[in-house]
Amino acid sequence: MSRARRPDPPPMPTDDVRIALGGTIAWAVALVVLLIAGLPADDRWWLWVCAAGIGIGLFALWYVPRLQAGRARAEARRPGGED
Repeated sequence: MSRARRPDPPPMPTDDVRIALGGTIAWAVALVVLLIAGLPADDRWWLWVCAAGIGIGLFALWYVPRLQAGRARAEARRPGGED
């Protein structure tokens, strides 16, 4: 015999823009630290890693609000989505 399954809890609300902003700031700080520390020529690729992290973070800051708004619109269009 199996027990009755309890309903799934509602999703936990999160502030995804703040998370993306924190990550972008962390990559920017890492870039500044590496520029100040001075890297050997063989390790300069780390600068590009930081630059890519900043670029992805900036894209996320642009994209996440649009993604969340689109999901909210889709949820509102679904029958029973206005609970």
